[in-house]
Amino acid sequence: MEFCIAGLPLLPAICKNKSTNEKCRNHTRGSMERHRRQSHQRHGGGLLYHEGTYYWYGEYKKGGTILPEWATWECYRTDVTGVSCYSSKDLLNWKFEGIVLPAVKDDEKHDLHPSKVLERPKVIYNEKTKKFVMWAHVESADYSKACAGVAVSDSPTGTFTYVGSFRPNGAMSRDQTVFVDDNGKAYQFYSSENNATLYISELTDDYLKPTGRYTRNFVKQSREAPAVFKYNGKYYMLSSGCTGWDPNVAELAVADSIMGQWTTIGNPCTGPDADKTFYAQSTYVQQVYGKGNAYIAMFDRWKKKNLEDSRYVWPRLNSARTAQSRYPGATAGTRVPNGKNKATSLPAKEHSY
Repeated sequence: MEFCIAGLPLLPAICKNKSTNEKCRNHTRGSMERHRRQSHQRHGGGLLYHEGTYYWYGEYKKGGTILPEWATWECYRTDVTGVSCYSSKDLLNWKFEGIVLPAVKDDEKHDLHPSKVLERPKVIYNEKTKKFVMWAHVESADYSKACAGVAVSDSPTGTFTYVGSFRPNGAMSRDQTVFVDDNGKAYQFYSSENNATLYISELTDDYLKPTGRYTRNFVKQSREAPAVFKYNGKYYMLSSGCTGWDPNVAELAVADSIMGQWTTIGNPCTGPDADKTFYAQSTYVQQVYGKGNAYIAMFDRWKKKNLEDSRYVWPRLNSARTAQSRYPGATAGTRVPNGKNKATSLPAKEHSY
């Protein structure tokens, strides 16, 4: 299985050459197997690199998976336990730092009550305020709330203080991620309008709320699970289709500016089960610092009827040389789509209040 973006080396570990990569892939597989045996819980999450350490935040899904009696669709869930954090110096060996945003058990109306829904937590660091800021998708038990929840901490290992929830720019907010650009500006990417449209929202300088400047992207394209990164001055967004817990075709888009026009460039996955994203769903892309232009793409392999046992997939990722041999003429920042998948430009209309 491969994940291919022409001109961009993406690696599942911190290795440089082919022989070492095979050794590291085996090491990674062994490491992830140990994590599974230890029941590591960090689903739908993302990484933060801070002062030489990687922090992996995610949904802590402990306990039985339930399907509410009233459900007319597959809204499987576990009771909210909170957001977990694991730390690592090498992306292979992880230390459990605890539940950094715990559930609130004594207030049934609270967003973090076990009966509610807490998904897709991501943490960014604000250089100006020296605060760690967490954004997440929070829901009522019946999935009608569709809000973003925000929490802050003085330390990457918490405990985070919950600030509250809201609909950014007055619009639904479900699957989401946050991204900090080189100039310190931060943005939230989130599925909205019943998951039909993906919003990109500029955040205030303290990263706690939207500025009111946003764009609507991929209108009526039904994209979710966004994962965003920057390479060679261009912005890339990996996303999933909306098929519930079932796997689907991933899609990659590129833009010259975050608030500008995004162009879809097709499915970046190649090999067996590429049309199902290797039975997984995107959650985050992280640069490996100190290893040149190496990146990690992170996916969740969901087990809808046993969410606690859902797994993590870091696929083997391809380099420019292989990409260009498969797609002659491909250059950095482009992906030549195969078959009928032609690149399309999707205009983004900017809004500001």
